[in-house]
Amino acid sequence: MDRNRLEFAVIPTAIGECALVWNEDAEIVGSALPHGGAEQVRGAVRSWYPDAVEASPAAVAPAAAALVQLLGDGVGDLAEVPLNMSAVPDFDRRVYEVVRAIPPGETRTYGEVAAELGAPGAAQAVGQAMGRNPFPPIVPCHRVLAAGRRVGGFSARGGARTKVRMLETEGVYLEQPTLFDL
Repeated sequence: MDRNRLEFAVIPTAIGECALVWNEDAEIVGSALPHGGAEQVRGAVRSWYPDAVEASPAAVAPAAAALVQLLGDGVGDLAEVPLNMSAVPDFDRRVYEVVRAIPPGETRTYGEVAAELGAPGAAQAVGQAMGRNPFPPIVPCHRVLAAGRRVGGFSARGGARTKVRMLETEGVYLEQPTLFDL
């Protein structure tokens, strides 16, 4: 593969078609949650990475399998998926490293992430970094909540409702589950 060439694949998951974009070293440079169908997610990837070529996900098979498992049954972890953050600003990179360490089934608030960074007044900046996250759900921004365990924002299709459903798949309920949820 050409040193500057990017490849991508559309990955079917339980919540819809996602995408992974990788470089020649099989490092993920970007990803996408569902956008309403395979063609929509392809369109999103092509708008972000115009020179990326669609390919078989064989080069990133472990990442694709982990993504499918996490979004299917909430089990598994994407913390070992290699990311290339060379295009990510330093503050955002630090935020993403903290957020990647949040295991499935757990959450943190924007304020807790900021405090862990040593910047306790930077909750809003953490939220902005989450909004720019080029690696969802590998960097699991859905696990970061507003103060008081409120949902907060979520830029994926379906917004806050999608965030809540992703958390519930991992066993996190922001409200007490009913008998029908269990």
